[in-house]
Amino acid sequence: MPGFKKREIKRQVRELVPLVSLDDFLAIEEIADAGHLRHLPPSIVAWQAITTRIRHAHTDYDSLLDEGYDVESARHFVRDAMNEILGEWGCQKQISDLDES
Repeated sequence: MPGFKKREIKRQVRELVPLVSLDDFLAIEEIADAGHLRHLPPSIVAWQAITTRIRHAHTDYDSLLDEGYDVESARHFVRDAMNEILGEWGCQKQISDLDES
């Protein structure tokens, strides 16, 4: 990924979640470097990486999948917890039922 795009993604992450811990910020950066996100604009990459980090590191999402829940149901059940973390990280944006994140 070109350096200018990486810098823009970092800027977007800092803007979206200004209170995120360094550990989570570094993990979000790593997720944002994933090849399948390269074609997307920096703002979308940042949001996808943030929500991915929260879903897998700060909720019961993976446990729900292991218990047999489908992806949509598991995402529904962790939405409130994800929104709580987003709020703690200073994010003004929230995940809704219609959000694919």
